[in-house]
Amino acid sequence: MQNAKMTIEKSFRLGTVDNRLYSSFIEHLGRAVYTGIYEPEHPDADEQGFRRDVIELVRELEVELVRYPGGNFLSGYRWTDGIGPVDQRPRRLDLAWRTIESNKVGIDEFAAWAKKADVGVMAAVNMGTGTPQDAGDMLEYCNFPSGTAWSDLRIKHGYKEPHNIKTWCVGNEMDGPWQICHLTAEDYGKKALETMKILEWIDPSVELVVCGSSTTLMPTYPEWDRVVLEHTYEKADYLSIHRYYENFGNDLDFLASFMDMDEFIHSACATADYVKSLKRSKKTMMLSFDEWNVWYQKNLQLHDWIEAPPILEDRYSLLDALVFGGLGITLINNSDRVRIACLAQLVNVIAPIFTEKNGKAIRQTTYYPFKLLSKYGRGEALKPVLICPDAETKYGRTPLLNACAVYNEEAGELNVFALNIADEELKLTLDGRSFGSLAMQEHLIIRGDDMNAINTFDKPDAVKPQSLGTAAPAECLELVLPARSWHVLRFKV
Repeated sequence: MQNAKMTIEKSFRLGTVDNRLYSSFIEHLGRAVYTGIYEPEHPDADEQGFRRDVIELVRELEVELVRYPGGNFLSGYRWTDGIGPVDQRPRRLDLAWRTIESNKVGIDEFAAWAKKADVGVMAAVNMGTGTPQDAGDMLEYCNFPSGTAWSDLRIKHGYKEPHNIKTWCVGNEMDGPWQICHLTAEDYGKKALETMKILEWIDPSVELVVCGSSTTLMPTYPEWDRVVLEHTYEKADYLSIHRYYENFGNDLDFLASFMDMDEFIHSACATADYVKSLKRSKKTMMLSFDEWNVWYQKNLQLHDWIEAPPILEDRYSLLDALVFGGLGITLINNSDRVRIACLAQLVNVIAPIFTEKNGKAIRQTTYYPFKLLSKYGRGEALKPVLICPDAETKYGRTPLLNACAVYNEEAGELNVFALNIADEELKLTLDGRSFGSLAMQEHLIIRGDDMNAINTFDKPDAVKPQSLGTAAPAECLELVLPARSWHVLRFKV
């Protein structure tokens, strides 16, 4: 057993965690929409065709925003296909995922679903085949009260009140050659700027997210971000970045994925801060990490021109949940710059919620760390001081303990999240003397003997958090963190 020490100082504050750090993503991809959130034939469907069981699971996660409608799908999407009488909507080829899109769900239906699920909408406009005017028309349709062609059309369709969507993504992954009508950084920067001007003129209250690098692996990273920001810095509110992780056979490297995420965030911030200096701007650019997850891209298989086929239906293991939890900790530790983060995605497609067509809905293993982060990770993020052993991984020397702390002063609670990636126990000394005496309310742990264990429809609770004993109030506590385990330590201050 090795020793580790974590000191939590009340005055080492990063800032308030934005609740939008616990956001997610629904794309017209695979079964995310159809037989995911929407299945009129399901016995638990409501009057609009939405699955009530899925809505309840989404509510349980306390998701703040859901990004919609894409994703790669976005860059070829005509938003007007998804409005008006459903039986008159066109069926289209979706070139991004080689499927048939029925358009039975569009922005009106999704906004209605979001209200039922108690989530906000983070809308996205097409910067591939779409024009700046198309983007402006969509915003006018969604947000303008009445008295114009687009707003009156929304009212005619049965939505008298505006959807009032306040966060808008200006395209998706436009640095990627896989994107429909992919653009260079120069061309995208110019197009994005003109689009943002139109959006801001229509509704000055909206916040705008401009496309940054879709992964650290892009040859254009981070030069893409610099060029785009030089065009858009004063109009954009957030720079979007995306990153996914998968296991290539070395479990320790996989568990150390949080190191790459942390480096990506710091590089994106450094690039943005360079442009800030270049522009002599007083504004600090914040980040929207609006796609992140564990995703086994090597398993991707497309189906030619089928409606809502199973695509990217990764079944997550206990090991995946631990890695996921480590990534969530890193987002909190960077919450001074990462204000929005979207788990990609929410249902069926690389998702924490998994459904059977006409059947059950279950929580995947990754559901639980997201739920616990969302529930207990709200308040003031504190920067812990960690002294712990490390090991060599593909990301360099990596600490075997990743941890963060969130202080909710109003509730008098301190919540600590910790991941032990070592293959042995860690004896952790937790020093919280700046808070006085800490009384442990709860110790939750995600661990198990089988790192490959998954939740199934037959065994939906194979992997879930377990509650351990509490400890007597003290300024310093000693805890044993089992090998390869993820923890939530909740204290009353």
